[in-house]
Amino acid sequence: MSALDPKDELVTHLPALRAFALSLTRNRATADDMMQDTVLKAWSNMDKFKPGTNMRAWLFTILRNNFYTSRRKLNREVADVDNAFSDQMAVKPDHDGRLQMMDFKQAFDQLPDEHREALILVGASGFSYDDAAEMCGVATGTMKSRVNRARNKLTELLELDADDALELTDTATLAVVGNPGIPSS
Repeated sequence: MSALDPKDELVTHLPALRAFALSLTRNRATADDMMQDTVLKAWSNMDKFKPGTNMRAWLFTILRNNFYTSRRKLNREVADVDNAFSDQMAVKPDHDGRLQMMDFKQAFDQLPDEHREALILVGASGFSYDDAAEMCGVATGTMKSRVNRARNKLTELLELDADDALELTDTATLAVVGNPGIPSS
């Protein structure tokens, strides 16, 4: 009598494997999941099984290892039955930044050319008032005034007040509108 092909032999051990899974988990659905994982691992690692050795012991070892691995994983998880933890977790939707950026762009486009230029040079590009004034051929005081008036107009157009936090993801935009009344990073 010839020995069974290992893949055929695997099928003969399924009833005993299920009984073992049930005894470990005490739950039919969990036992079935555990069995499915075990069979899948055994099938995909059949090349590691040595013909002539004990197939049942090999399968039971895989199942047992799966069981204890899942238990360790379960012990690391936090039960959140009443959603106390998950309700506190929040991620700002991606579209919020894009919508706020669109609002900013519309407001920015309404500014006079010299105000936009001043904000871009001082706020976004990081030039000093002196350097920006020199580039534009105006006095430093004039540049400071333009930046201040531009920021105030943007604050008005965006309907922000001193208590509002501008939540844009773009640091250059934050620098442009940053003034003492509007937090910027």
